[in-house]
Amino acid sequence: MCGILGIALADQSGTVAPELFDGSLFLQHRGQDAAGISTCGKGGRLYQCKGNGMARDVFTQKRMNGLAGNMGIAHLRYPTAGSSANSEAQPFYVNSPYGICLSHNGNLVNTATLRRYMDEVVHRHINTDSDSELLLNVFASELEKHNKYRVNDEDIFLALEGVYRLCRGGYACVGMLAGFALIGFRDPNGIRPLLVGERENEDGSRDYMLASESVVLKAHNFSKFRDLKPGEAVIIHKDCSEPNFKQVVPINSYRPDLFEYVYFARPDSVLDGISVYHTRIQMGVKLADRVRKLVDPNEIDVVMSVPDTARTCALQVSIELNKPYREGFVKNRYVGRTFIMPNQKQRVSSVRRKLNPMESEFKDKNVLIVDDSIVRGTTSREIIHMAKEAGAKKVFFASAAPPIRYNHIYGIDLADTKELVAYNRNDDEICKELHCDKIIYQTLEDLIDCCKTPTIDKFEVGVFNGNYVTGVEDGYLLELEEMRAHNKIAENEKAQFDIGLYNSADYQ
Repeated sequence: MCGILGIALADQSGTVAPELFDGSLFLQHRGQDAAGISTCGKGGRLYQCKGNGMARDVFTQKRMNGLAGNMGIAHLRYPTAGSSANSEAQPFYVNSPYGICLSHNGNLVNTATLRRYMDEVVHRHINTDSDSELLLNVFASELEKHNKYRVNDEDIFLALEGVYRLCRGGYACVGMLAGFALIGFRDPNGIRPLLVGERENEDGSRDYMLASESVVLKAHNFSKFRDLKPGEAVIIHKDCSEPNFKQVVPINSYRPDLFEYVYFARPDSVLDGISVYHTRIQMGVKLADRVRKLVDPNEIDVVMSVPDTARTCALQVSIELNKPYREGFVKNRYVGRTFIMPNQKQRVSSVRRKLNPMESEFKDKNVLIVDDSIVRGTTSREIIHMAKEAGAKKVFFASAAPPIRYNHIYGIDLADTKELVAYNRNDDEICKELHCDKIIYQTLEDLIDCCKTPTIDKFEVGVFNGNYVTGVEDGYLLELEEMRAHNKIAENEKAQFDIGLYNSADYQ
């Protein structure tokens, strides 16, 4: 699950890099592992800065000064089954044909087949384990088939037909063809989000932006924006003339990832016409009903949230139950998300560094703690331990999401399935594993009710029930487990730096 961004300025002498950097800060929550920006200047020359770390660390002022051009793309990387090497930081680049950069959010689930195709049929070298590099090379190989001196819009749309034909999975992409245009496209099921917007300048010209979440567009005064439809693509030319939209392939289904609304997206974003904030309020309403069925409300003295994503839901639970809401945990904002830490010991340590309980709010109270979801259970278990150490008599633990029993295969590297605390366990067994007095899960039906609209009533929910939009993916799940095992024993074999475009993040 990554953050992607693209901006084209109508002012041909303008510099887009500062706005890409600012936009990256609004998407930092979507990827804290690596950051990258590629821009295009006069004559089609490409400039790039990328490396491991947060946007504020990678994009120093000195490096930003080297990013010329009025058109560019950015990426915030969230590590999945690949490594965290600098070589897998995005955007990726290929020089043939035409010079293409690509930022990708999501996962392809037929990577083994695509790697063989790249090697045996089109003879393109793949330098990393990243499926994003695979996707870029699939697009490049399809575009190369036209064998033309100059590319045009129809060539790009035809090449994207080939991408849709060959690539299976969840993906939203922002690309840039040197000296020509920005492109954006989305998988035919609409699993990963992507929006496009325009901003009118004083002289009547228009700038254009592609972004993972609406909050970036609004913050940069792109007042007119909409979601790209599943299977739809857009081409935004370097001169910012009217964008060219095309439904490249029919919509297979319209199933946004339900986990976006539970956890990943910012609450002030609207994705596919659905307000993330309002869905989380509804999650609180539904979860409170569930609590009443499983716990006597008279036993609950206070409601607390695990900061920050669960706060909106927890506040609504407290209102529905007519119980006081308290901030029982103080969060250290300089510790990253714990469920993606590389090993159990680090995850436990990170939870303790990330959250600190206020004893006065726990002492001699029965506490209902609300979290957005429970993955491995490491964070939840430590939070419950901290609450009891702080003096809580009983700890009831509620999740705004149903039990996570299956891997997330479209862009969130949760864990091997066997590491999930809900894997092959019922609620009582999970409760015992977490050391709480009662576990309360949202039902899948209620969660879907919280998010659905008249136009979207189905979602990607494979992480909860194992029914993935793209079908049975046993082969890919096995591939993921093998890749994780290989990464643990062969980290030093990975290329730490790419050999492509000049990388100012590494050399300055």
